[in-house]
Amino acid sequence: MSVSGATVTGSHFSAGDVAIVVTVVVLLAVSALLAVAETSLVRMSRAKALGLADEGRRGARLLVRLSTDPQGFLNPVILGVLVCQLVVATLVGLLASEWFGAWGVVIATAFEIAVIFVLGEAVPKNWAVRHPERAALFSAPLVAALVSFWPVRMVSVGLNGIANALIGGRSPAGGEVTESELLAMADVAVEGAVIEREERALIHSIIDFGDTVVREVMVPRPAMVSADAHDTVEAALDVALEAGYSRLPVVDGSADDVVGIAYTKDLVRAVRSGHASEPVQDHVRAAHFVPETKRVAQLMREMQAASFHLAVVVDEYGGTAGVVTLEDLIEELVGEIVDEFDVEEPPFVRLADGEVSVSGRMGVDEVNDLLGAELPTGAWDTVGGLVLDLLGHVPAAGEEVTVARHRLVAERVTGRTIDRVRVAPVDGSGSSPDDGSLP
Repeated sequence: MSVSGATVTGSHFSAGDVAIVVTVVVLLAVSALLAVAETSLVRMSRAKALGLADEGRRGARLLVRLSTDPQGFLNPVILGVLVCQLVVATLVGLLASEWFGAWGVVIATAFEIAVIFVLGEAVPKNWAVRHPERAALFSAPLVAALVSFWPVRMVSVGLNGIANALIGGRSPAGGEVTESELLAMADVAVEGAVIEREERALIHSIIDFGDTVVREVMVPRPAMVSADAHDTVEAALDVALEAGYSRLPVVDGSADDVVGIAYTKDLVRAVRSGHASEPVQDHVRAAHFVPETKRVAQLMREMQAASFHLAVVVDEYGGTAGVVTLEDLIEELVGEIVDEFDVEEPPFVRLADGEVSVSGRMGVDEVNDLLGAELPTGAWDTVGGLVLDLLGHVPAAGEEVTVARHRLVAERVTGRTIDRVRVAPVDGSGSSPDDGSLP
């Protein structure tokens, strides 16, 4: 008889046909499992696998081992998928040719597209994408067993060697997480309400902390408060109390000649013991000197190990560039720390019309993060340094310069130091968004 023009050569299933159909179903199921494994394990980072292992999830230890070398399991899995689908396609083609004759090729092709793609690829991979952890934990034991099966391992190693020869060497092990990926994950976690914005800011600060050098966080030389070595203990104590500092660098005539650090508690003890009129240099402790290019993370560890809270920062010529305290380093992580009775000017103040007033000592990168701007970076670290470089001279209050579609105004200048800078966005013509005038 005929079906839609196709002649059926057999009227019933033979035992061989039944065996082929069962084989096709089994291979489709294996192909689907391997597709789940391929998608879920490739998407699983080593960091995530370690997290699952810490939670005590079943199969997580195998997952950690697999994620250490993705290339080690990926090739056997891909090989398994390919073998299953090729065998299924061949068997379906044989059955279709036997049952439908010349139309068997067309019917087999339609079946392979509709069934093999849907059941062997789309459904399992989409499920793995929607349930990555569950799929990875489920697949890990199966893939580990497949990889350890010596015939599969030998064939995979051989084919993998050919692939590596063609692409020029073995690819590096996967699973590493870059800083940019960590930052992106923190941003995504905030959007998904997994962590708070304050936690995201702390994560960003910790990552940036490793790249920060002492020069970026120190109190620069012009802002240093110090006592002269020949001042009396009482006079040095007055300077410390007026500034509100517990430690003062003591210099011998010039800031480049630091003879030690005076502790306020030592000065108070000396005054109460009747040594108020003695030179302060007789009551100092040894100073710690660090280069301005030192990483702040390393300096913090040294401060903790040696129990000192203040270091003198020197430049490449041996001159004093400034001082840095443990509080300065901690503020890089948690933000500004202000004592109960201190009245300090905020480093960042939003004004009208989208303008902001920032401290001249504020880092350019920090301003870019807060404003979403692209102010240039270079030999300078601060906004004040950027203005100074662009103008080419120490500006008077009110002088301005435009860069990266932002107008920078030297709002307040003390001596040769730019204390405050007003940042105003400008449009393409170089004027402010409102009327082009500055308040």
